[in-house]
Amino acid sequence: MKSYKPYTKSRRHMTTVTFKGKVTATEPHKSLTKGGKRDVGRNNAGRISVRHKGGGHKRLFRDVDFGYKKHLPAKIETVEYDPNRSGFIALVVYPDGERRYILCPKSVTVGQIIETSETALAAPGNRMPLKNAPIGSFVYNVEIKPGNGGKLGRAAGTYIELIARDQGYADLKMPSSEVRKVLDTCWATIGEVSNDEHHLRTIGKAGRSRWMGIRPTVRGTAMNPVDHPHGGGEGRQGRGLKRAKTLWGKPSGKGQKTRTPKKYSNYLIVSRRKVGKRTRGNK
Repeated sequence: MKSYKPYTKSRRHMTTVTFKGKVTATEPHKSLTKGGKRDVGRNNAGRISVRHKGGGHKRLFRDVDFGYKKHLPAKIETVEYDPNRSGFIALVVYPDGERRYILCPKSVTVGQIIETSETALAAPGNRMPLKNAPIGSFVYNVEIKPGNGGKLGRAAGTYIELIARDQGYADLKMPSSEVRKVLDTCWATIGEVSNDEHHLRTIGKAGRSRWMGIRPTVRGTAMNPVDHPHGGGEGRQGRGLKRAKTLWGKPSGKGQKTRTPKKYSNYLIVSRRKVGKRTRGNK
């Protein structure tokens, strides 16, 4: 981690991830990038569906291959920073000369060969079906449906533990502590996602949040009743509700379950993630 001399109050506690010795390129591969307007936090009708998003620095979108469709060995050419995700990305080159971006695994180096194959070795960066991965191994970028591309375990420093296999399914322990089943024909990459220090950074000041495209968050209890279910009251009042709600009246946070009761994938959940407040005697 990189810290700063406290020239200002906000600079005193600010920390960032150092790229020295990790990132090897300063410019992205041009043919794998594209620009465009970012309609952040809005749905297809243009209405805000996720609040506190907007503004921020301009970004180029990197076309990352989460599916590893080419089952050929590839050489890692560069490791790069991607402003659109927390983990680093790697530029790989295939024997036919084609280049693609992939999620960079931890502890790989430039020049290393990675392989996508059913018979690949269980080494960091190699991709294989879950039925061929060793029990107890750490994987990331895991498919939910075979051939649909990696969807699980893509954030910086995350990994999923393969804990069992039975009757065509693999049991995965997620970073959230949830244990769920996926078909063992789904593909996954061995190892952990790079940039595991990402969660240790300290933003330090409000302006840096705005550079990142994060807008201010106003508490519902500070609003009027017309603006939020928690609003109103004489003076400083609590929310007046047992369960916290979103702006649109949906239950949120504070430990209650928000998963749809009759969701189609319920039968795949072996054990739910741990929610609620942790007490001293119940850790």
